[in-house]
Order: sequence, then C-alpha cells, then structure tokens
Amino acid sequence: MNWRTEKYKGPERRRHPRWRPRPVRVIAALLVIAAIGYAAAVLYLVTQETRIVFQARQTLGEARPPFPYERIDVPRTDGAGQFAWIMAAAPSSSDLPWVLFLHGNAATIAAKVNIAHYAELRKLGLNVMAPEYHGFGGLEGLPTESVLAADAHAAYDYLRNVRRVPASRLVIYGWSLGSAVAVTLASEAEAGALILEGAPSSLIAVGEQQYPLFPIRLIMRNPFESIQKINRVRAPILFLHSPEDAVIPIAEGRRLYDAAPPDKTFVEVRGGHVDATTTDTEHFYGAIRSFLGAHRVLPAEQGGSGSHLRR
Repeated sequence: MNWRTEKYKGPERRRHPRWRPRPVRVIAALLVIAAIGYAAAVLYLVTQETRIVFQARQTLGEARPPFPYERIDVPRTDGAGQFAWIMAAAPSSSDLPWVLFLHGNAATIAAKVNIAHYAELRKLGLNVMAPEYHGFGGLEGLPTESVLAADAHAAYDYLRNVRRVPASRLVIYGWSLGSAVAVTLASEAEAGALILEGAPSSLIAVGEQQYPLFPIRLIMRNPFESIQKINRVRAPILFLHSPEDAVIPIAEGRRLYDAAPPDKTFVEVRGGHVDATTTDTEHFYGAIRSFLGAHRVLPAEQGGSGSHLRR
C-alpha cells in the first residue's frame, strides 16, 4: 500500500501563482517614499524657520541686574512698542561712551549671560543700552531679519537723537545672532567701534553645516549674510571668538574677519559660545579695554598698551 501523498496539482494552484515582488517596482516605490519624506523635511524647515533660527524667548524672565538700571520705552516712528534697559556706568556720567548691546538667540535682555556682559562693560567705564527685539521678552510680533534690524536702528536713534551721544562715543556690540544684527546696523550707521562676539559669517553657512542634505540657500528667508555687508562697515572692528565654540565654529568668525576691511582685530578667548565672558573674563574684557583705548573710545590710560590684541 502506498501511503505517500501526491503533490497537489489542482486548478487553484495553477490559477493563482505565488506572488513575487519585482525589483524595479520595489526600487521605484522606495524612491517615491524617499522623495515624499525629503519633501516633507524641506516643508518642515520652511514652515519652522522662525522657530529654528530665532528660538525666541517669549517672557523676560525673573533675572535682573544687581546694579541700578532703568527700563525705558524706545521711541519709534512706526509706532511699534519696544523697550530697553539703560545701565549707566558707575560713577555715571553723560560724558562716558555708550555700548549698544544686541543680544543673541534663545535669550532676552534679562538672560544671565547678558547681565554678566553688562556688569563687566560698566566696569570698563561704559554706559550700556540693551534693547529687546520683537518676538522676544514679551514683545509682540514675529521676529525676522528685517524686524531685528529695525529694532536695533530704533535703539541707535534713541542714543543719537535723545541722549545726544556722538557717533564717535558709541560702540555697537553684537553677540551670536546679535552680531549679525550689529553688522547690519554698523554697515548703515556711524559708530566709534564695532565688537562682534561669536559671530557667524552667514546663517546660511551655519544652516548648510547643520542640514547638509537640504538646499538651505534656496529656502532660507532670514539669511543674515554678514559677509555680504561687513565691507561697508567704517568703524574699527574687534572680533572675539572661542576655538571651543560648538555653536558658531571659529572658522565662521575667521571667514567674516577675512572679509572685513581694516581696521580689524581678532582675539581668541576661552569658554565656548556662551561662557567666555565668565570663564575668560580678564582676557576677554582686557581685549575690549585695550581695543577701545587704542581707538580713543576709552581714555588712553584705561585702554592700556594694547597687549591683549592680536591682529
């Protein structure tokens, strides 16, 4: 007796052959999925640019300077509301030079790192004005490159027209994103000096490093291309940058320095992007003191011999 079961050869098996994927169709489907994913990523970068670029802090926070300061409303011809802090040097004097301090990203004028800057700048004998940007610190509005430029101009006009500060006694200071705002302002207005801390040559260049697979130059609406404007600055420029800076690589600062006209000075500091003002305080502010003294913004005896400067 034969107990072997014969292989089934019925009509159903012949009518429904086993399905096997075709390689061409698989590859085409994967390409379509990849294209859809890439398009979605580009769309995300476009729609989220404001959040990614500006990282605006919506509230001012609770930190306040431990020294006297005054909150003022910045007068504007367009009627937009804007405020700033005024911090006179000790002892205060209307004859002392002024620093217009333009803060960086993910911060407000009340950020602790900014207050640390104000304290040391006051010790050098500088009055300080720190304006807030729209979209930051509780100010309404959407931050854009043009909006921040208008905010900086309004603060500059206040010092020049209300406080009657001569341009030769006014220092424009920009940190990080604020350095791009400072370059724009200094390329359009007179100043005694321009100080740039942790400055990118272009946010497009930084974006291309962070998102190398995407056409950043084509999709970015707020490029902050300081490298295209720096040649129009007529004030002497001090660059402060840390080799440890992981946010804005020092190569970016060097690239901007190379494009700048004379008179210019580049000083390397320790502490990375955020902590140089507290980590390398003596060298950091010694360089500022020497630079401003050499260019007669501060008195010569405060300026020192210029030993902190590296050209």
